[in-house]
Amino acid sequence: MPETARPHGGPPGPHAALSRRGLAGLALACGLAGAAAAQPAWPTRPLRLIVPFPPGGATDILARILTDRLGARLGQPVVPENRGGAAGVVAAELAGRMEPDGYGLFFGSIGTAAINPHLHAKLSYRPEDLVPVALFADLPNVLVVRPDNPIRSLADLLAAARARPGALTYASSGSGSSLHLSGEMLKADAGVDILHVPFRGGSDVANQIMGGRVDIGVNNLPSVIGLLRSGQLRPLAITGPERSPALPEVPTVAESGLPGFAATAWFGLQVPRGTPAPIIDRLNAEVNAICAEPATREKIEGLGARPRGGSIADFAAYIRAENEKWAAVIRRSGATVD
Repeated sequence: MPETARPHGGPPGPHAALSRRGLAGLALACGLAGAAAAQPAWPTRPLRLIVPFPPGGATDILARILTDRLGARLGQPVVPENRGGAAGVVAAELAGRMEPDGYGLFFGSIGTAAINPHLHAKLSYRPEDLVPVALFADLPNVLVVRPDNPIRSLADLLAAARARPGALTYASSGSGSSLHLSGEMLKADAGVDILHVPFRGGSDVANQIMGGRVDIGVNNLPSVIGLLRSGQLRPLAITGPERSPALPEVPTVAESGLPGFAATAWFGLQVPRGTPAPIIDRLNAEVNAICAEPATREKIEGLGARPRGGSIADFAAYIRAENEKWAAVIRRSGATVD
């Protein structure tokens, strides 16, 4: 009798058992494939991007470049939602509570990811609840004054500050912002006393300077580059490690008397912890593609910023390094939340 044959009513042969197991496995595989196919593609509806500063400043300008291009590439609108307040604390708290479904994004900054955790004794959000996707852009800050201000260089500023300790004021976009900490690092490195006056955003800082209500402004370059080019504000120095191609005639703080000084602001895409890995991977790929677009690069560079990109791991490592740097600056300068 052949191996697979059996008397009527007898036990099944081994090949029959294997055949039944194979059929069961095939049915399971088909079922799983059907379930996967039933899952809706992402995205199927508009996304929102929480922006941690008011409209008009560098954060908002760069966020809108990102949302415009990201929406075009994803085939769904990406709507920027400005939630200013407390140098990004208000927005980061909101972003950390969003559903991790891929439809809630956060335009993280140096302030929300690397400064606030060390400046505040207690935060209303946990930085680890916002996970990295991709670094989007970085930029220098710039020290500015009104055109009629007798201070015409960083050397003039430091001399005036030493002659009248505590009499000069500098404006920033809020306690905990890169503008605030750039000013505090400058004070610590130069050994001068200048009073910090926080405002709500980069455009507000520019208005306060032009209105004569504060002496010096520390601002993101994209926020004021138009005012500098038109002569409505005058630059003293760039805080980055090298001169900006957008304003090549303006010296850096380092070459103006404080060697080694470097303070760079940056912005990147983050999502709430728990967002599915395939969505994070897709977003990373799209941000990198956007940063590589010639027209987008030209637009960002024309503002005085620099498109970045890179892997998820690159951005995570960058955030860790920035935390170490700014924690040390805060300890050394004694910076506080005003």
